[in-house]
Amino acid sequence: MKVLVPVKRVIDYNVKPRVKMDGTGVDLANVKMSMNPFDEIAVEEAIRLKEKGIATEIVAVSIGEPKAQETLRTALAMGADRAILIVSETEVEPLGVAKLLAKIVEEEAPGLVILGKQAIDDDSNQTGQMLAALTGRPQGTFASKVEVEGDSVKVTREVDGGLETVSLKTPAIVTTDLRLNEPRYASLPNIMKAKSKPLAQKTPADYGVDVTPRLKTLKVSEPPKRSAGIKVADVDELAAKLKALGVAA
Repeated sequence: MKVLVPVKRVIDYNVKPRVKMDGTGVDLANVKMSMNPFDEIAVEEAIRLKEKGIATEIVAVSIGEPKAQETLRTALAMGADRAILIVSETEVEPLGVAKLLAKIVEEEAPGLVILGKQAIDDDSNQTGQMLAALTGRPQGTFASKVEVEGDSVKVTREVDGGLETVSLKTPAIVTTDLRLNEPRYASLPNIMKAKSKPLAQKTPADYGVDVTPRLKTLKVSEPPKRSAGIKVADVDELAAKLKALGVAA
């Protein structure tokens, strides 16, 4: 089974984003970038399927600026077999990403597409669902466990009431949640090997997809700063403060 794993280059999760002075976006100058953590979990899951003898080939895909090659090389160093980069100098919105991925799915015919449930930069949480709709494939979202059995895949999801397990006929789309696995670190030898693995470069025009933005960002701002807390002497004073703030009756 071929497994397709879309990955996105985002600000490293350890970095505190800085909003531009004019409020038009986030300042990315000289900021450390990394693979979206949810996508990293997807790559790890695909590798584990290959180690079990279920997956035969892992293809990593990214859409974005040329520097996204670094993210794909990371996926290759972790264990992906080859990669495809669709170069776009402008930001591609989730619907555009889903349309491009649908074209790649049509071309590559993977048995499974595993991708992060959302990217940590925009938190859109849309691409996997739209890809399933565009390709007509069943979807299992927010997966905390994935089990492939023959021509079906069982996806365990965390819901408000506990756990829900759904069975999907392959080919299928699965989006990953944090508890699915813990991604491995790429070893130095594998990082060196990744440099010689195939990485094809395409453009949206190669797939005939219009990625013109349909959304306009009006303003980006930082969350309001929290005011300093206060210390109270005892429970009675705490209760009085809470009543004064209207938090408790």
